[in-house]
Amino acid sequence: MTLKIGIPSKGRLMEATFEWFGDRGITLSRSGSDREYAARIEGVEGVSIVLMSAGEVPRDLMAGCIHLGVTGTDLVREKIPLWADHVIDLSEMEFGHADLILAVPDFWIDVSGLDDLDAAAAAFRAKHGFRLRIATKYHRLVREYLADNGVADYQIVDSQGATEGTVKNLTAEMIADITSTGETLRANHLKPLVDGPILHSQATLFASRSADWSGETRRSLVDLCGKLGLIAPDALA
Repeated sequence: MTLKIGIPSKGRLMEATFEWFGDRGITLSRSGSDREYAARIEGVEGVSIVLMSAGEVPRDLMAGCIHLGVTGTDLVREKIPLWADHVIDLSEMEFGHADLILAVPDFWIDVSGLDDLDAAAAAFRAKHGFRLRIATKYHRLVREYLADNGVADYQIVDSQGATEGTVKNLTAEMIADITSTGETLRANHLKPLVDGPILHSQATLFASRSADWSGETRRSLVDLCGKLGLIAPDALA
């Protein structure tokens, strides 16, 4: 059986992943046109590449459809319940850095941190008759973080894109989203809470605990990890 690695299929994440492996003596390249989801790997035997959306990698890791996968920490922790039971992080890759933050409108001068938010959420519900809305695609991470910090009077509004614009469009009062530079937040007159990010995220090479780690794929993993300068985990099941 071939050891399968899920790689982001486009953009900077794919390019940076190719560079990361290349710097370690393993060459990854697309085979065919940019519209074809096929790739080659040179420098190691018994390994194949599967190109896919970074958002699909956690799903296929959890299902055991791929043995290894490159995706963001944020996606794994959001999409996989009890993620550590399903995957092992083999290596942080030092690119794709971003923070998952909570942000409120600039004009909320009395709200700078979570304690202020808790009070503001209660006051908002008393005044308007419904809970303060937080636009995000990170439902699990936001709920867990707010529960851990004692904030309860809110509701999640699903947003799969242009999240920073939801406040201006009056479909949410605040947001939780990934940011790397903060420029989009500032352009939309939003400010992050001072308590710090919910999560620091970066591209990471993960291994699936659910994949078939028979003798052949185990040997391929040990060989691959040796070439990458990593230690193969003793047990993946």
